[in-house]
Amino acid sequence: MTLDDLRVFVAVCRAGSLSAVARELDCTQSAVSQHVKRLERETGVALLERQSRGVVPTGAGRVLEAAAAEGLSGLDLALRQLRDLVEGASGQVRVATGATTVRHFMSDAVVEFRRRHPHVNLEFRTVSSGRGSFDALTDGVLDLAWITLGPPVRGIEQRAVVELPWVLAVRADDALADRPSVDPHELAGVRLIRLPPNSASAAQLDAACAELGVRFGYDTSVADWDTALLLAELGVGRAVIPALPGLAVPGEGALRLIPVPLLRPLPVGWAVRRWDALSPAARAFADTVVEHRQGLSGRTGSPPLPRSPA
Repeated sequence: MTLDDLRVFVAVCRAGSLSAVARELDCTQSAVSQHVKRLERETGVALLERQSRGVVPTGAGRVLEAAAAEGLSGLDLALRQLRDLVEGASGQVRVATGATTVRHFMSDAVVEFRRRHPHVNLEFRTVSSGRGSFDALTDGVLDLAWITLGPPVRGIEQRAVVELPWVLAVRADDALADRPSVDPHELAGVRLIRLPPNSASAAQLDAACAELGVRFGYDTSVADWDTALLLAELGVGRAVIPALPGLAVPGEGALRLIPVPLLRPLPVGWAVRRWDALSPAARAFADTVVEHRQGLSGRTGSPPLPRSPA
């Protein structure tokens, strides 16, 4: 049994396909199968069950997958910390985020971090879902993920950095454009632009509405918050979105952002595997983002949120 055997086995369990892992590793399906067979010979039990659409772990396979994933992740973290010790102030920070996040939450922090740590390599990766971010953190592929916070996730630590109030985005000539605020109940009969389906932000908005006994209707959906803003500015529809940093409220120009104060704010922030296992460079980047976001919150009257542990 080798570390490569375990890595391949965990990848197969998550992909549900030998051929998909073979393509990812640029090897043959037979080579992937040999890794699994070696583990099965070593353990004396069947680890995978073949089905019409791929493979799934057996009961024994799930036990091994959970233990292997935890152990490999811890080993990868240890190896990265050792490299950081050898490299001193240099190193790498790998962050799951996207253009919207960098633009609205991190742009000033990235500049500041680069000034403080010129030799650290910053790598930003786009991950399609929160679940994908959590898997990448668990696997040691990423150091940090900027997420909309949700329910606890096993093996992942989440830490709020800022809470975003909700606003109604409308075109400047909309009938609601001059309102100082809007009650969610007034929007119950209005067709809105829906936030990304199956996203944590959409789920949080639905939950906030449910607390007030309100249900919104939708006729358009988007892939990100910036697209919802653009469509509202074009007059295609109205959108209830988080008040992103850098956008004035109630808004100027062709777009108006009207506060919806009764809705519970949206918490966003960092997800990591373990704060105490972060490399010095990754922790420094996370704290730099927190410093800049809390500085802005302080100027707008929002309460500060806790830093990552020392």
